[in-house]
Amino acid sequence: MYIKHEVCESDIPHSTTQTHREIYTIMKGNTIFFLFCSLFLVSFLENTGAAQAGTNYGVYIVYMGAAVSTNGSLRDDHAQLMSSVLRRKENTLVHTYRHGFSGFAARISEEEARSIAQKPGVVSVFPDTQVELHTTRSWDFLKYQTSVKIDSKSNTGNESSSSVGSDTIIGILDTGIWPESESFNDKDMGPIPSRWKGTCMKADDFNPSNCNRKLIGARSYDDSVATALAKLHTPRDTVGHGTHVASTAAGSTVASASYYGLAGGTAKGGSPSSRIAMYTVCSSAGCLGSAILAAFDDAIADGVDVLSLSLGAPSYIRIGLKSDPIAIGAFHAVDHGIIVVCSAGNDGPDSESVVNVAPWILTVAASTIDRDFRSNVVLGGNKVIKGEGINFSPLKQSPEYPLIYAKYAKKSGANEAEARNCNPDSMDKNLIKGRIVVCNNVGDGDYTAREKISEVKGLGGIGIVLIDDKSSRVASTYGSFPATLIKSNNSAEVLSYINSSSNPVATILPTVAVTEYKPAPAIAYFSARGPSYDTMNILKPDISAPGVDILAAWIANDTSQTPQGKEPPLYNVISGTSMACPHVSGVAATVKSQNPTWSPSAIKSAIMTTATQTNNMKAPITTDSGSIATPYDYGAGEVTTSGPLQPGLVYETSTTDYLNYLCYLGLDINGIKAIAKTIPNDFACPKDSNSDYVSNINYPSIAISKFDGTASKNISRTVTNVGGDGKTVYAVSVDAPSGIVVKVIPDQLTFTKNNEKLSYQVIFSSSTATSLKEDVFGSITWNNGKFKVRSPFLVSSKSGDDDDHVF
Repeated sequence: MYIKHEVCESDIPHSTTQTHREIYTIMKGNTIFFLFCSLFLVSFLENTGAAQAGTNYGVYIVYMGAAVSTNGSLRDDHAQLMSSVLRRKENTLVHTYRHGFSGFAARISEEEARSIAQKPGVVSVFPDTQVELHTTRSWDFLKYQTSVKIDSKSNTGNESSSSVGSDTIIGILDTGIWPESESFNDKDMGPIPSRWKGTCMKADDFNPSNCNRKLIGARSYDDSVATALAKLHTPRDTVGHGTHVASTAAGSTVASASYYGLAGGTAKGGSPSSRIAMYTVCSSAGCLGSAILAAFDDAIADGVDVLSLSLGAPSYIRIGLKSDPIAIGAFHAVDHGIIVVCSAGNDGPDSESVVNVAPWILTVAASTIDRDFRSNVVLGGNKVIKGEGINFSPLKQSPEYPLIYAKYAKKSGANEAEARNCNPDSMDKNLIKGRIVVCNNVGDGDYTAREKISEVKGLGGIGIVLIDDKSSRVASTYGSFPATLIKSNNSAEVLSYINSSSNPVATILPTVAVTEYKPAPAIAYFSARGPSYDTMNILKPDISAPGVDILAAWIANDTSQTPQGKEPPLYNVISGTSMACPHVSGVAATVKSQNPTWSPSAIKSAIMTTATQTNNMKAPITTDSGSIATPYDYGAGEVTTSGPLQPGLVYETSTTDYLNYLCYLGLDINGIKAIAKTIPNDFACPKDSNSDYVSNINYPSIAISKFDGTASKNISRTVTNVGGDGKTVYAVSVDAPSGIVVKVIPDQLTFTKNNEKLSYQVIFSSSTATSLKEDVFGSITWNNGKFKVRSPFLVSSKSGDDDDHVF
């Protein structure tokens, strides 16, 4: 499946080929839903062929700003514009956008695209691109681990109540849905909200009758010019990813769900009474930008409350804001009152790998939960070595199978390092056959773990033990083949045993699920890290949520990893920021249901300011490597389930804030029109706009750059009292890093009524008058004795500008 390409093999900043191979090994699970760099490039080049050669035709998106005309007149406008440029008679239109914004996608040449870009009313024209696809125990863990005790008269703690969230609609842009899954049953659900304007489309394998009071809408975006890699002809999920995401966000309560007996329990989504609308914009090969924009356009008109996107561009292909379909679509959605939640990406742990970084998006990192999938290795003498992985090993429990270190099976003429890593064509079949093989997978960027397993299996090996530190807490699925991962610190004992024994033997035990694992949560190694590539003056990601080994609904015809003699699974365990995103979408839907008048930014603020930074050992959350996590790893911290329902105070980020953000990054009014829905007549960019001012948009976190220790930095924020107590007083406390002096003025906020807004300033200065050697972090917390409202902050001496940024 992997197609080599010279660009993928080169030194790509922030995301190496090795990283993608490692992630693929983890993310593949039971099907292909995480895409390689090369697949992205193949599709990208195919869809932007017009940009490579003027005589070729490719799909271009023609963006025309706000939809101010009627639907009929918009269609006429688009047709007239096309006819004024094209001399061809065939239909070249791919999609028409007419609800939340105006424009269309069409297959045209580069020359035709340039001509259209000059026409009145056209804001921008850019090539279509393709982006990639980035439960039971997880929700129980969140509720137990991160719950916040609040004095509430509402029924917010009753997650099983059919009334909580029943009028909230979560729109999901993904690979489709398997409507027959029990996770989408509509038992005890009331009538569909009357404001819903969406539809349930018909396809060869999908009927309107597949929708119900839970799954209220399903659309797909096929067209006659779509490539074979991206046929989106049906709302039915053929990949599994969309079904998994949808059930995680809003799946109905289902008892006795498991993956062949593993991870058993009651499956439910974060907002089990919310409605689901699926927008199929992705296939196993990725997600077309033109389809993503069409889905945003429809979702705005359909009436969704939350949009959940577990997808995005790879971090090394930096799509500028003016040509980013997710950023543009999300801006319009937010402007229509819809909160947009996106995955942060899977290119971690590299710095500056986070994607979906626009401030109007709620960006989600991935963390572990307190469940571990153990597949231990038992050596001769019954010495047990802890292993990780999901397999249904048919081997006996006793260690009686020959064990060999792969380098000792080196094929004549092969490189020892390649043999040690179990690389293809490096091992002698006669030495592998009938044995359990120990392979290195540390620092090997040439082949994935799954490719090594395939090689060992093909040579007649009966099991494999992979030495791998990075992915040891992320369980891959291996079906019936005995495969497990051990850490390098445990491998010394295994190798010592092999070297000291004349007849080393072992066995690999079938997987068992271990709960109440500690420490948890921890930030997954693949989870993308900050700072943002757009500007250091906005902290990204915003929040973290469970994204490792998440059990959720699956398509019912996937036999790719089905154990011998078993039926395809109805639930599956997979990992990624794709799994973290719908956890936050579910929380956002619940907050929206309890506070229907809150803006997207108020909901976002409630989620961020009530996050936790401690694990189930009452210690700071760590990364996979054991280091203490920072806001670059988890944003404001790990999402909580009850805290966001009553946050006390919220930071409301206005449309003017977002417009100013674009000004501060260097866009002029024409550039801003390439993104924004409408611009007020009296709006103008500040004359001295620069990226430093980004720090002053009213965001729930604070980030400042260019801090050299010689001058102070003054930041302002405004909070709104939503605690419901009317008159109340909040006092501030500051957790500042060594060398940084933080003064908050005033240090008390006295509110006299609900929904009152008060402002404060934060002055950052240095106690040493020297520049920082590294980025440092702290927090500001407002407390009235009932609610704690925490905002993380970053202080950096680095520039907030990105010279490589392309708008």
